[in-house]
Amino acid sequence: MAAQGSSNPFYRSKAWLKVRAQALKRDNYCCTICGISIRGRGQSRVDHTIPLKVRPDLSLELSNLQSLCPGCDNRKSIDERNRKGQAPREQIGLDGLPDGWR
Repeated sequence: MAAQGSSNPFYRSKAWLKVRAQALKRDNYCCTICGISIRGRGQSRVDHTIPLKVRPDLSLELSNLQSLCPGCDNRKSIDERNRKGQAPREQIGLDGLPDGWR
């Protein structure tokens, strides 16, 4: 997912806007990680599960998209940056929440 105001023209294309809307509708305008509503203005983020840089061929594949709230999107981005430096991944509990969120 590109940050708001991204200079990447892909995120302004009709094809992206269409598949983004499909992902939000599929996910019932809820974050797929924490489940909160993301219907409010500026609250919805649609993220590439496999990053666009890694698999550009999946850029418009609905199955490679997930709807996220800003908080979960930010945590996912931080986790991805940390993994590049081989930092340990956050552990997810049986309730689906990361450790330390309970």
